[in-house]
Amino acid sequence: MLRDIQGLEVTTHSLVAIAAINAFINQALQYGREAELAIFEALSADPSCAIANAYAAAHYLSQESAIARQQAIPYLQAAQTYSQSATEREQLYIQAIAAWAKGAIDTAIAVHEAIAEDYPQDLISVQQGQYHYFYRGNKVGLLKIAEKVLPVHPNQPDLLSMLAFGLEQCHQLPEAEAIAREATRLKRNNPWAHHAVAHVMETQGRAADGIEWMEKFSDTWEHCNSMLYTHNWWHVALFYGQLSETTKVLSLYDQHIWGKARRDSPKDQVGAISLLLRLEFQSVPVEERWDNLVPHLLTRLHEHSLPFQDLHYIYALAKANQADLVHEMFTSMTAYAQTLDSTARRIWTVITLPAAQGMIAHARNDWEGAIAYLKPVLSKLWVVGGSHAQQQLFHQLYKDAVLRSEAESKIAALSWSPSLRSKTA
Repeated sequence: MLRDIQGLEVTTHSLVAIAAINAFINQALQYGREAELAIFEALSADPSCAIANAYAAAHYLSQESAIARQQAIPYLQAAQTYSQSATEREQLYIQAIAAWAKGAIDTAIAVHEAIAEDYPQDLISVQQGQYHYFYRGNKVGLLKIAEKVLPVHPNQPDLLSMLAFGLEQCHQLPEAEAIAREATRLKRNNPWAHHAVAHVMETQGRAADGIEWMEKFSDTWEHCNSMLYTHNWWHVALFYGQLSETTKVLSLYDQHIWGKARRDSPKDQVGAISLLLRLEFQSVPVEERWDNLVPHLLTRLHEHSLPFQDLHYIYALAKANQADLVHEMFTSMTAYAQTLDSTARRIWTVITLPAAQGMIAHARNDWEGAIAYLKPVLSKLWVVGGSHAQQQLFHQLYKDAVLRSEAESKIAALSWSPSLRSKTA
């Protein structure tokens, strides 16, 4: 038995496997683009390594697509097969991944919390615990799991970046910025820390500071996976949007956000969709870009991995005037909701489906319909996950519908004004 870079026992006798696992841990914590390569090097060296198989399964599950879920299954099955001779910590981690694969997210969170309690060195588990809290809209949990292990890692830059993001999501902005800056000082190549500062500055309306901060470190993002590469550039685009530099925003979309996206990646697709919608709020014509997204969204119609993602997909399809696809996806979402446990079913039926109807209405310029569907659920949409910056989109969309409805009402009132008719007569 050997120990990994975190000081945790790993059930393997292969030095090559442990070196590759260490590389995977570093890559995963830094959102590196070589994580997949590293974990398969470990499995090539030791196919019976339980934790390596679990890491491979988690890598695929994090992609939140139907294809990736199928890819995860054989690695999860292998991890479970070999878990009998694994350590307690490895067995717990495998249980968490198995729960994730079944959609039992509360169970997965509980296991990650148990690992944080008994094995606080395991930052991969903490990172995945934060991931689940994030898509449950649980900002406090996202922060607390990082705080729980901080005494063991007081100066670990990857943990500090996780802590900073949790603080920002809990509205502790000065503390979040200070810790993220310290994480970046300790390790310049720390894209999650850069990201945490961007959130603070976006919330505070510090667009010029945000551009300066993010562009100063953008060279390091070349080492990121496409999710964080495109997402960090998305934040840069938001700053330029705050300054109304929409030509620059379009350029960033074409060069980085969609231009370098993994176009089959749900998270990359969501970022592109949300940015196009924000551009439309600023009256920037982007019609052909909606059309360009459609072929890449066809595999999303029946996935329903995350309600947050589905709301973006169905809006994009409606904007591209794909009425048949919108109907097919909404019908599928409705049927899927009925297959879920009571808690998840309520999130889908009471919140997600009405929100989807509101977004479809907005995309079709039906402002009254958008208002009617969105207003009752707007304060509850946090349960579908997403950061404050991402959640803001739904509020902006509702506000846009209200403003456009009011504008149309004023135009209609003027058109039917008796004084106006007498003048024109």
